[in-house]
Amino acid sequence: MKSYPMQVLEILAKTYPIAQCELTHKNAWELMVGVILSAQCTDKRVNIVTQDLFSKYPTIQDIDTLDIEELKKIIRSTGFFNNKTKNIKGAARKIIQDFGGIVPDSMEKLLTIPGVARKSANVILSVWYKKNEGVVVDTHVIRISNLLKLTEQKDPVKIEKELMGIYPKEYWERFSTYIVWHGRRLCIARRPKCKECPLNKICPSANLN
Repeated sequence: MKSYPMQVLEILAKTYPIAQCELTHKNAWELMVGVILSAQCTDKRVNIVTQDLFSKYPTIQDIDTLDIEELKKIIRSTGFFNNKTKNIKGAARKIIQDFGGIVPDSMEKLLTIPGVARKSANVILSVWYKKNEGVVVDTHVIRISNLLKLTEQKDPVKIEKELMGIYPKEYWERFSTYIVWHGRRLCIARRPKCKECPLNKICPSANLN
């Protein structure tokens, strides 16, 4: 008989067989920019903005030399555009100066880049480089992992550590991707659709009244 955590993973895999990162990108740099812009913003909005941005300035060198005010203007609708502009410009400069214009494929190097914290680095490594160095812990993963009683932690670092101990390494990317899809489609924060949820028979937080 499968363990409870593996039951969760198996059900979600059947529910979301095409689940993948929903940030549109053609390379690691575009993914990095998308991840930076996604803070406090929907992937849908980010994809609209990055389509415009990369159609005009397709390379990391283009972004490096791009006027700051022009970049702010393009990304303004994603919110917190001053800080995001600073991080994107800083990331471009750092990658060009220290990594030959190529987004690095190690956690250690990624964490030296402006705007890239552990969650962002995990996305880049797992989605683009197919390396599972950790579990992506975003708001969906924090909330739903607690609802499923996979963890009682609230701190993202502690949650990631616990999830990495629960699931084998080869499932780390899949788990977070499934949970994000689930959080956007059924286990919605304000109005969870428990009656429609395929996990409702095993979820300790299911409300079927």
